Amino acid sequence: MMFPLEEMKTTCHCSGYREQQHQPHTILYNILSRADSNYNNNNSLINNNHVNQYEYNMIKPHNCHCERRRAVCLKNPEGTCQVVSDVLVKTIRFMKSLPSFSQLPVEDQLSLLRDCWVPLFSLGLAQERTVFEVMDVPQASMLRRILLNSQRPQSEEEQEEEDEGKRSLPTLAGVHKLRSCLNRLWTLNLNPKEYAYLKGAMLFNPDVPGLSTTVFINSLQQEAQRALQEVVLTLHPGNSGRFSHILLSTSALQAVSQSLITELFFRPVIGQANLFDLLSEMLFMRQEYS
Repeated sequence: MMFPLEEMKTTCHCSGYREQQHQPHTILYNILSRADSNYNNNNSLINNNHVNQYEYNMIKPHNCHCERRRAVCLKNPEGTCQVVSDVLVKTIRFMKSLPSFSQLPVEDQLSLLRDCWVPLFSLGLAQERTVFEVMDVPQASMLRRILLNSQRPQSEEEQEEEDEGKRSLPTLAGVHKLRSCLNRLWTLNLNPKEYAYLKGAMLFNPDVPGLSTTVFINSLQQEAQRALQEVVLTLHPGNSGRFSHILLSTSALQAVSQSLITELFFRPVIGQANLFDLLSEMLFMRQEYS
């Protein structure tokens, strides 16, 4: 369905921003007057598999930067956080289950964990077919952050609120990027063996800075890639380009930011805690944890 140009202008936050040149408003006014629209309602056509890129471009103004600016949060944090937490636990268990990883120096294990947990977790989301809904960050929450940023003495709770406001909130553009990666992986319809060897190839990344066993880690990555290629050729002998398509699709996961994953999925659960510290504790817990 095509939308009139006039209607697109009224629903675009950027148009209001441009109009400030002729009708200036305060920051508070702009926040309070921003449309309270739900992500899934506004993007139902985009998420529909039958809508092509041409139709998407016609619906969405080409010069609109709303996606980059719009802050979002989970629509159902209780249910979604439980699901993604299970995926994160499985991700750490996978790493702990690899003897070749456990034999690495602790410093190298931590370096690989810090660099690779997001793409591995994202692969886990794809493998578990995890879906989630987001919505605009409630305006009252954004207003409170502004009002708390005052010169008067702050309580501990208010200081935590201000620290939260300083963190990078998830954006609609970041969510689109993650969902695009997941959709590409779902299109490939990988089986469990393909996922397993693909995770190994992503975990053993010799390009991570500061590694002391780079040569060994490089050999582990090549071994995982060879095993993945053999599985692909066995399962799909007539699809010569599948292996390269898999590697290309997973390379896009490197562009998914740790900040997006942390703030969107885990901040509602861990509060002010440092997620990497929690991951490190999980990684080096005794075996009975697994």
